[in-house]
Amino acid sequence: MEPVYTPVITFARGVFALQGLRFTMLGEDNVPRSGGAVMAINHIGYMDFTYAGLAALKSGRLVRFMAKESVFTHPVSGPLMRGMHHIPVDRTAGAASYRAAVEALRGGEIVGVFPEATISRSFELKGFKTGAARMAAEAGVPILPVVIWGSQRVWTKGHPKRLGRTNTPISVSVGEPIPVPADADPEQVTAGYKAVMQDMLDVLRATYEPLTGADLKFLPASMGGTAPTLAEATRLDDAEAEERRRRADERRAEEGH
Repeated sequence: MEPVYTPVITFARGVFALQGLRFTMLGEDNVPRSGGAVMAINHIGYMDFTYAGLAALKSGRLVRFMAKESVFTHPVSGPLMRGMHHIPVDRTAGAASYRAAVEALRGGEIVGVFPEATISRSFELKGFKTGAARMAAEAGVPILPVVIWGSQRVWTKGHPKRLGRTNTPISVSVGEPIPVPADADPEQVTAGYKAVMQDMLDVLRATYEPLTGADLKFLPASMGGTAPTLAEATRLDDAEAEERRRRADERRAEEGH
């Protein structure tokens, strides 16, 4: 039991019950009961980390998630994130975040990461960064593949949040740990576990309740939905990133004056 993390989990479960969320958990026994592991998770909604963390509870584990630094500086979420020993990611000083994650892994922790880095607007797997593979190799721990489906219907990028009682089904699947040798090629490891996660995601989608009507916006275009294609979503992401850079440049210019 941890003084901050345990009560937060209890509170979250109460919220999920009020929302009527219906969880299907597959492969929970694949979570190692001891030792470090990199939990690699697909990213389709803002609440993914809370749902993925639930999958580790049966094995008595808590997941330390890597999250953007702004969450840690927020007056409300900051103390909670620090109290739960999550790992802040400063995109301007990524080396420090990487070292902290490797240290946690070597200390026997499960570290949760989103290899896609940002939410996938298409609800397909985006390109994966190699950080998870590099951390696993350096720390001498396996990658634990986890996929989620249904969370995009609760709260995702570009759509209004639906945090009331929606009775939304959410499926979470945990794959078998994937060993990562110290001398492994990060690109090959990343491609390998991404393929595993794609297969796992295909299974979840095939067994999930059919989406119709207004909910087609939460279904990939490749499955007959109205979500953006992966190419369209990439263009939207690029435009958003460019706008963030423009605003940052403007702020720096104003500060310079």
